[in-house]
Amino acid sequence: MFYHLFQYLDRLYNIPGTGMFQYISFRAAAAVILALLVVVIFGRRIIDFLRRQQIGEEIRDLGLEGQLQKRGTPTMGGVIILVAILVPILLFGRLDNVYVQLMIGSTLWLGFIGGLDDYIKVFRHHKEGLKGRFKIVGQVGLGLIVGTTMWLSDDIVVRDKVVDPIETVYCNDEGEVIASHTRNVVVSSERIKTTQTTIPFIKNNEFDYRWLTGGRDTAAWLLYVAVAILVITAVSNGANLTDGLDGLATGVSVPIVAVLGALAYLSGHIVYADYLNIMYIPDAGELVVFAAAMAGALIGFLWYNSYPAQIFMGDTGSLSIGGIIAVFALCIRKELLLPLLCGVFLAESLSVMIQVSYFKYTKRRYGEGRRILLMSPLHHHYQKKGIFETKIATRFWIVSLLLAAITLVTLKIR
Repeated sequence: MFYHLFQYLDRLYNIPGTGMFQYISFRAAAAVILALLVVVIFGRRIIDFLRRQQIGEEIRDLGLEGQLQKRGTPTMGGVIILVAILVPILLFGRLDNVYVQLMIGSTLWLGFIGGLDDYIKVFRHHKEGLKGRFKIVGQVGLGLIVGTTMWLSDDIVVRDKVVDPIETVYCNDEGEVIASHTRNVVVSSERIKTTQTTIPFIKNNEFDYRWLTGGRDTAAWLLYVAVAILVITAVSNGANLTDGLDGLATGVSVPIVAVLGALAYLSGHIVYADYLNIMYIPDAGELVVFAAAMAGALIGFLWYNSYPAQIFMGDTGSLSIGGIIAVFALCIRKELLLPLLCGVFLAESLSVMIQVSYFKYTKRRYGEGRRILLMSPLHHHYQKKGIFETKIATRFWIVSLLLAAITLVTLKIR
């Protein structure tokens, strides 16, 4: 909003200082600060309100140390995160940008699904919350919207570089050729609609989903929508499974969001994109403001969510965080980096799938179910081994930081 307001005021009255709002870096910094302030200032009031309304977490007894002490801790704290994301982006983001519109819509959509799940748990006293199939329907619906928008919107394009080989010939004084050098020179670029994405660790790392369909448009759209659904469902559920210890999902998500913001900035900047030989995506740089607001909201939420947690994010937060990360990666065409960048989410999801599959297999074969891990998801396995939860959470944060650094390195390792 401020971008458009001060642009109008600058054009009309030429007021000094209004030009700052044209810079992504300034608006991103402002979004971080405002998101932090929103959480820290209003978080306490929201926690007190939730306590008065007796909106507390029902804790199942899993035999974990200190678990039952958390009973009654206010939940649905994801509302704080979502508000702290939306307020700065509405104030400092460019609301005419299709990527920003897509991210705002996804945030509201996922917040509604997660909030409905928490509402059923807290107010309807159904411990399972929203049935899994309804969550999947919501995630599939979002994937359909995102995939179709990416496919149809005329504002969502990439700049394809057209290069020509230029040969430089070196001659001696007699005119004899002594050396030659051929290099590719960018002669033009054009905006194209494409289903290209980025493959890590590959030199020519742009892959077009359309190639798998033989160039057929309808099949390419269906494939792209299927990829969007898979990515959103997987990352959203992975974040949801990771949210099991104080500050765990929050701390793990901060490096992920920071790296996505950096990739959005580089992809949306024609000079850096050309230097790094990555896909240039016009207008994607505006997503940096959204990433900054989200990072600020998550860091601010740790003020209350770090051990011992004064509030839990609930599915309102965890489902939203994972889904937002997935949609963000799709927007900047880096979804194939997510298994590496979101490695903690992936490990948590795999631990549950392996544990459940092995238990069912051994029950059929031997008549009793056996387990590979002491408990799943993975963080509970380490709890069962006697490691205190703050140490587990901190180590998972470190792993997330390491994976984030490796993801950035993929820009140069090809």
